[in-house]
Amino acid sequence: MKKISLISMAAAGLLSACASQTGWTPTVDTYNDPNASRLNQDMAECQQLASQASGGLGKETLVGAGVGGLIGAAGGAALGAALGNAGTGAALGAATGGIGGGLSQGMNSETQYKHAYTNCLRERGHKVIN
Repeated sequence: MKKISLISMAAAGLLSACASQTGWTPTVDTYNDPNASRLNQDMAECQQLASQASGGLGKETLVGAGVGGLIGAAGGAALGAALGNAGTGAALGAATGGIGGGLSQGMNSETQYKHAYTNCLRERGHKVIN
């Protein structure tokens, strides 16, 4: 039961990180904005450019989870061997390393996405608040 709970929590965390990139948009102040008529088009184009610049959240999250899982498995196996059960240690290490690596990489990609999105809009002359 505990393993299922841990896997469910990890999946929910990774999916929520993926969902946040596609649902977030910066707040733009259109007061005295000479480019306000182009805002919708610029937002659509900047969103696509930001997605490309960030490397795609799903891909980055999977890479981080894979690398974290491998490192965690190796460390867990070594610790498990010292405690008498290398297999259990490797499995626990892989799970925790994969979850941590995936979340870390996903958050980094999310930050890059937001930064690229807001910079793009600013470069096009819009007043971005966040």
